[in-house]
Amino acid sequence: MPHALSMPAPGFQAIILCGPGSSFPTFTANPDENPKALIPIANRPMVWYPIDFCYRMGVTNITLIAPPSSAPVITAALKTNPHLTGLPLPKPTLLAPKELDQNTGTAEIFRLPEVREIVKGDFIVLPCDLVCELGGESLLESWMIKEAGLGDVTGGSKEFTGPGMVIGGEKGGRRGGLGVWYETKGETIIKGEETDFIATSPLELGPVPPSKTSLLGHVSKLVYSIPTDTLNDITEEKKSLPIRHGLIRAHSRVRMLSSHRDAHIYIFPAWVMDMINNNEHMDSIGEDVLGWWAKAGWQVGLGEKLRLHEIFTTSSPDDSDDNLLENNPEQDNINYGELSSTWTSDLASQQDPNQEQKLVVPPILAYVHPKNSSKLIRRVDTAPLLLNVSLQLAKFQSIEEVGKEASSPFAHQNKVAFPQGIAGKTTVTRPDCLLAENVTVEEKSIIKETVIGANCQIKTGAKLTRCVLMDGVVVGKGCRLTGCILGRRCEIGDDSTLQDCEVQENLLVEAKTEDKNNKLMSSEGMEATEAEIQEFVDEDSATMDDGDASMDVGFD
Repeated sequence: MPHALSMPAPGFQAIILCGPGSSFPTFTANPDENPKALIPIANRPMVWYPIDFCYRMGVTNITLIAPPSSAPVITAALKTNPHLTGLPLPKPTLLAPKELDQNTGTAEIFRLPEVREIVKGDFIVLPCDLVCELGGESLLESWMIKEAGLGDVTGGSKEFTGPGMVIGGEKGGRRGGLGVWYETKGETIIKGEETDFIATSPLELGPVPPSKTSLLGHVSKLVYSIPTDTLNDITEEKKSLPIRHGLIRAHSRVRMLSSHRDAHIYIFPAWVMDMINNNEHMDSIGEDVLGWWAKAGWQVGLGEKLRLHEIFTTSSPDDSDDNLLENNPEQDNINYGELSSTWTSDLASQQDPNQEQKLVVPPILAYVHPKNSSKLIRRVDTAPLLLNVSLQLAKFQSIEEVGKEASSPFAHQNKVAFPQGIAGKTTVTRPDCLLAENVTVEEKSIIKETVIGANCQIKTGAKLTRCVLMDGVVVGKGCRLTGCILGRRCEIGDDSTLQDCEVQENLLVEAKTEDKNNKLMSSEGMEATEAEIQEFVDEDSATMDDGDASMDVGFD
């Protein structure tokens, strides 16, 4: 159950993107029946975590966006899953645009008519795989102070009505946005986890230093953003890291980070919808929208090429040059000291409506989560991350132990929900384990650092270490499981030994099976996975044939 609402934010709405989960092939081979959003993390559906994040920050206007094929099962879960039915009112709504599929880019989603229709003002975008212990109200506060202006943070009562329309509260200037990044190289390093390369520039200090509890000390201006894999390709091709003169002239102090990851938490002003709609080359929010937006703040002419004039004024944009990659050094001449988050013009231009206003691009800010913070922020979009984060959450003290006020928002009421199901002569290390309702553990079993879902059965003499079991799993007598993830209702035969394996839902693993570092799937599941891989290869080849050097990021 989420903590009490802490901050009213009636003008904000949250959009949670619920992809089918191609990065979890073992557990989402059939995304229509097992979508990624319902994969359990520490015994709660994945989508519960970003929904809880919204409620904790005071945002109750929440829309889940999913492909039509996944909509029925997600709708059923919202009505029947105890963790989702226990959410406060008003409940999240589900939108399934008819043209949305698993290959739709995250930015493309916001060009779909059904999505454009529901976005009424400033909005927050979240992924369904986000686990964020940090209070969202702190992020909103930082954004409000730096970008929105206290007293009119959401555009007042006027609604966002389409391209070029004035949004209430923005008459004094266009607001910028805010994104979140976190360090991936902490105590626990997940092999193969994605990272992003970002460059930031410090903000000007205000007359009053931020308080120790404020996040403002970790907020800076984003000036460059690109996936690390893409950066590696660039540096390998060019044998160096090319940096434009315009960036150096605009920002004398630049901090470059290569081991952080975009959390995909975005606080966006309403005009971003128009920027996405006016630029069909923007497929991914993280790579395209943020990447181009960050560069438009210092790269001369890029704001015009992104058609921001069309958004911010009624004047027609100059489309004479549609090559966004072209930017000659001699064009980098602008007074960067006048940069701000508003439009500027001198007194003469205010009196003369025919005099052209100067385009100043509102900044995109970056909150970089400090490495030594005790607050967990993590994307959970691969099986190793699912295992790691679930085991981290299992170590949180229960509400029963420390009380609701002192516990984490992710704490469960009890570490062992059904203690009478634990037989005598059995070891369960409660500080690092989490056992859900109706779990039975027979004698001589040993359970260490493990998460076990509802209605599971662990038979005599089984030993589980660093495992995650989804609902309804049966582990046979004498089994030895280490570092494994077991899908719903699968059964592990007696005396089997598995290490670092993933087992598909409903799969029967024969007795005395020995396996290591493997995905155990049915033949149908393997065929589906191979088809997905081939489809991705075909699409990637087509993209390269068209001469598009950008990464093709799908709706994951």
